[in-house]
Amino acid sequence: MPDLHLTSATNPRLKGLVGLRKRRTRETEGLTLVEGYDELGLALDAGVRPQTLYVCDELMLDTARQHDVIDAARTAGAEIVTVARQAFERVAYREGPDGFLAVVPSVNAHPRMLDLPANPLLLVAEGVEKPGNLGAMLRTADAVGVDGVIAADPVTDWGNPNVVRGSKGTVFSVPVAAAPTSETLEWLRDNDIPLIATTPDTDVMHTDIDLSGPVAVAVGTEKYGLTDEMLGAATSRVRIPMVGQVNSLNVATSAAIVLYEAMRQRGVRG
Repeated sequence: MPDLHLTSATNPRLKGLVGLRKRRTRETEGLTLVEGYDELGLALDAGVRPQTLYVCDELMLDTARQHDVIDAARTAGAEIVTVARQAFERVAYREGPDGFLAVVPSVNAHPRMLDLPANPLLLVAEGVEKPGNLGAMLRTADAVGVDGVIAADPVTDWGNPNVVRGSKGTVFSVPVAAAPTSETLEWLRDNDIPLIATTPDTDVMHTDIDLSGPVAVAVGTEKYGLTDEMLGAATSRVRIPMVGQVNSLNVATSAAIVLYEAMRQRGVRG
């Protein structure tokens, strides 16, 4: 049984959900949104403890698996609130909602909080502004087994609902952190982790560099690439071979290509 049932989108609690789409509100309250059955299931598996789970029976597929997720959320301490369809569709932030919307603690960590193995593989995304790109990089990081993704000089916070959505919830399963570029570089130096910078302005291919040891792969914005500070701190600079008319790939694609090369060199895991 639900703890509460809501029918109006003007209910203060539902209006509060809309407020969490704003970064300032997320940072002030330390909360963010997870929308979608799959995303919530992965978050729960990663140990996330939702504050509240809003569900709409009319939008759900009545399957045992979905009700298992509701039960898991309740066991994790979440209040379960059912919402009428019209009201749920008003507060959902994506088209075609599936009836699951949870309020969870935001992901907010500094690189020094990362628990590194002996041979870490890291991804550093400097100034990447599009939530979809950050989300896509997290999905790749999860697939490859990256030990941490650091947003350097972040434009978008890890709690952005579209990052959560784009990552399919892997923002909760992949260790993530954020810090200014200067602090990120200092942390890498303190931990003796070589930095590999991706840039078209080099003759070294990404397959020609040793990625089998401790390493952090850095990618920058699609318009400007990595900053001079990041490039200057790099142990090596690499580029991805291209034979077309453009000189760069989508940043998430670039990250995937280099990370999978690192995975190949290290030996396929899992």
